[in-house]
Amino acid sequence: MFSDDLLAQVRARFAHVEECPLSGPRVFFENAGGALTLKSVVETTAKFAAIPDNQGRDNVASQALVDVISKARADVRSLMGAPDGAVLWGESGTELLFRLVQDACLGSEKGGIVLGSTVEHPASRSACARWALMSGREHVLVPHDDATGRVTAAAYGDYVTPDTRVATILHTSPVTGMSNDVAGIAAAIRAVAPDCYIIVDGIQHACHGRIDVSAAAIDGYVISPYKVFSRHGYGVAWASERLTMLAHDALVGGPDGSWELGTRDTGAYATMSDVVGYFDWLGGQVSDESDLRARIEAAGAAIHAQEAALVQLMLEGSGNLTGLADLPGVKIVAGADNDAREGLVSFWIAGKPSGEIVAALNDAGIRTHIRKADHYSGNILTPLNQPDCIRVSLAHYNSPGEVRAFLSAMAAQT
Repeated sequence: MFSDDLLAQVRARFAHVEECPLSGPRVFFENAGGALTLKSVVETTAKFAAIPDNQGRDNVASQALVDVISKARADVRSLMGAPDGAVLWGESGTELLFRLVQDACLGSEKGGIVLGSTVEHPASRSACARWALMSGREHVLVPHDDATGRVTAAAYGDYVTPDTRVATILHTSPVTGMSNDVAGIAAAIRAVAPDCYIIVDGIQHACHGRIDVSAAAIDGYVISPYKVFSRHGYGVAWASERLTMLAHDALVGGPDGSWELGTRDTGAYATMSDVVGYFDWLGGQVSDESDLRARIEAAGAAIHAQEAALVQLMLEGSGNLTGLADLPGVKIVAGADNDAREGLVSFWIAGKPSGEIVAALNDAGIRTHIRKADHYSGNILTPLNQPDCIRVSLAHYNSPGEVRAFLSAMAAQT
């Protein structure tokens, strides 16, 4: 676990760590719905919002904006471990998933199937459902394991066929909190369908670090910056060279390989550099690495270890505080003992409405969230015969004291 000094330094870099600007002091355990924002992102957003110049003009300010954009693309390559391919900005992570899936479906060889899984967020499932239909293909869903909240490479292997043209993988579930073996699943797909376009939804995973698109041998990776310490208003994706070569929505006569449509706020690019700069700083605190990518990897490892320690404290308790897993009537989605968990615990209490628990926690100053068996979470909850659950999502900047406050509040609910 982070030292007290390092945790204090980490928390000092984020806005509204300990209090909501509208409701006052609170513990923020709703990170899966949107992470806390770096103070540098807030400052950068204001700075660039005030600059009247646009890119592509013959003046000093315009050239400075172009340099900011170029740096942001390079920074995202470092974050994702992507030496080649294109880095693109869009309206949101969901919009970019739709665009990548569309291009892969319309540009790949005719016939065959589009493959995904039942654990996926509706962003990728909906994109595949639409563009499989529009391109005349069947959309096949690999069933996930309800007991573990994951889908495995072996499960994909049972469904992939030689004519699988496009496949999607969810890196981490925002409901179960479990990560999936992207590299293993991609390898299972390529063993049978080597030319398949593989696109990964990394929206929930990105704040936990450890993205490596080269090692995974995939074609697309999408994130939502507001879930990785930045802000709303844009999405970021990486696309392989071969995916970029396919026809896609673009301005007629524009530069080859260009993905962006219109002029995007330069602050959207600059704030991603702030995010990468934060990973760089944290990596320098927890390692002696001098290379940017190596520091980013070190930061990811440290984040994973910190969050795992906080989750263990939450599930197992400490001293006279009973852990969540041992409280009467509590059922943990995907099981308490699951090494694929990334900073998130979803649960319900038998005989007690989840909404009442979320409200009681909120009254106690603990911000959590209810997930319902709707179009967002029904794929996870309906097979469990549950109408809803409580989601508690941590991040590496949360503290052991905040976890203990949560356990104290939970003790009154059982």
